[in-house]
Amino acid sequence: MCTVCGCGADETRVDGEVTHHHGHDPADEPRGHPVAAAAAGLAVDAPSDGADGAQAHHAHAPGMSPSRMVRIEQDILAKNNRYAEANRQQFRDRGLFVLNLVSSPGSGKTTLLTATIRALRERLPVAVIEGDQQTDHDAARIRATGVTAVQVNTGKGCHLDGHMVGHALERIPELQDGVLMIENVGNLVCPAAFDLGENHKVAVLSVTEGEDKPLKYPDMFDAADLLLLNKIDLLPHVDFNVERCLSYARQVNPDIQIMQVSAQSGEGLAEWVGWVERGVARASAAREETVATLRNRVAAMEAELRRLRAAGAGR
Repeated sequence: MCTVCGCGADETRVDGEVTHHHGHDPADEPRGHPVAAAAAGLAVDAPSDGADGAQAHHAHAPGMSPSRMVRIEQDILAKNNRYAEANRQQFRDRGLFVLNLVSSPGSGKTTLLTATIRALRERLPVAVIEGDQQTDHDAARIRATGVTAVQVNTGKGCHLDGHMVGHALERIPELQDGVLMIENVGNLVCPAAFDLGENHKVAVLSVTEGEDKPLKYPDMFDAADLLLLNKIDLLPHVDFNVERCLSYARQVNPDIQIMQVSAQSGEGLAEWVGWVERGVARASAAREETVATLRNRVAAMEAELRRLRAAGAGR
């Protein structure tokens, strides 16, 4: 797992600022952090070599027993899930439809994301949390479309986690009743295990990568609700069997939804954008329903209070 092999031992930066993410328990999080209360009190039985307390997934640890490795991984994922659930509540409160985009490096994820933003930005609020180990190149491409992008650099870390996303979310307080796209670090292994609080994981697979990716990385395709088969404009130029690839994906995950898209030609984008818009509508409607329910409860309590006061005055 990642915490054992040390790939998460570097500093995490959100828009260039160190978040002091590594090696601490959520109970130590500053009181102002929105996920502190939800995550406080969970101790993680992690190694004391400076490895990140919120990373997991590569199972190689010389000298460590399998049972201890399992226990550490369970604690790490439980800790992450506390952060993810706090994020999820924030997303609900804001009426946000949140997508966790996962893929290999070079799948065309960022290009697809910019095309999606251009199609959506005039219709609904959009923001992006951009995950990379280093640089802010992709975040700069996103910002060039006119929407807010928060860059999270994970250093040696190979995926985003709930804690990182919670910090990034603090930088987009104005986003409401819209879509938040989280572009995860390019990696088809570790991000599968880490809930960020999203509504859906969306796997992006390009036709230049090989049709057997779903079989090679089954955990990711099993965790995803939607597969975007990208760069289909290149199909005439590559040896890629679409039907075989889709069959492999359904073999791993019979319930996975599949769309074929091209950011370059625009093919399939209308279906994808429509899917996102429907998700935003559902999230916004759920928030409005929650607000209406709370208002009705307050009104009922106020009416009861008035009745009690009137009854007391009549004695």
